[in-house]
Amino acid sequence: MENNENCKIELDDIGFVLKVLGGKWKLYILTSLYFEKKRFKQLERDVIGISPKMLIKELKELEAVGIVNRHTINTVPITVEYSLTENGLTLKPILGQMKQWAVQFKQQLKSDNQ
Repeated sequence: MENNENCKIELDDIGFVLKVLGGKWKLYILTSLYFEKKRFKQLERDVIGISPKMLIKELKELEAVGIVNRHTINTVPITVEYSLTENGLTLKPILGQMKQWAVQFKQQLKSDNQ
């Protein structure tokens, strides 16, 4: 019975991660912000294929949960920069591990198909 409860807790935690980071674009956005703060147009160029409307939506969701920070600079026209918050920065090692896993898994798939 305890294993079943542990499994439920782990699945609940995974569900939470997917709720916060799930979707087609969030990991692309976070990866772009992994290296430095970016303006909206820079993010739009980095995340190939995302529409401006969808980018705004995803950024608002990431900002609402406290992973992305939106900083407005009083210029003409107004400049908006996005960066990872302290909570967002805690994702850096996870994103790095995901990249390592992807590289290794792609190599394995490639060697399996030869």
